[in-house]
Amino acid sequence: MEIRIGIANTPRELSFESAQSADAVTTTIQRALESDEPFVTFTDVKGNTYIVPTAGITFIEVGTEESRRVGFVA
Repeated sequence: MEIRIGIANTPRELSFESAQSADAVTTTIQRALESDEPFVTFTDVKGNTYIVPTAGITFIEVGTEESRRVGFVA
């Protein structure tokens, strides 16, 4: 699924594909924000790790878990 994170004072958002479920990502974010953790960490499908400061998060968009269609649709 695709995750997009907006970070304050940056012109672009962070966008990556995650192998985690939507519920797992949402739970991770909620726990980090509620417990005032300074950072939240994500890992994408390629193994890259992203460390995002929780104080700078402006929005988080968690995509659906649908697979993309390939080809022509009539």
